[in-house]
Amino acid sequence: MAGKRTRQKGQGGAANPGAPEAPAVEVADEVAAPLTLALPADFRIAAQAAFKQQLIDALDHDAIVLDGAAVERVDTAALQLLVVFQRELDARQRAPSWQSASTVLTEAAEVLGLTQTLKMPAPELA
Repeated sequence: MAGKRTRQKGQGGAANPGAPEAPAVEVADEVAAPLTLALPADFRIAAQAAFKQQLIDALDHDAIVLDGAAVERVDTAALQLLVVFQRELDARQRAPSWQSASTVLTEAAEVLGLTQTLKMPAPELA
């Protein structure tokens, strides 16, 4: 959300008693909304050319949220794509947050030992 703050333009007041008082100007603080990337239900590399481009485009955003709730199928190559994405963000000193991750996605990452690398959320207990 964008907030507002008041800033004085120019100099005046106690620092320069002879100068006229500058009017207060409201300046909007700009805070970029996070970019949410929804992983597709069929998250296998053969079907992911478009999603790969979304990841590349997302590298320019400050706040990125990954949503893996819909993932029903995943393969190692797709997880490798996420690892490369994560490493690129690490190099830029940024980290995505996870909105959610399906059981299929979480289990696949666990089997490959990638849950920490991908900074995935802890699985929900039933």
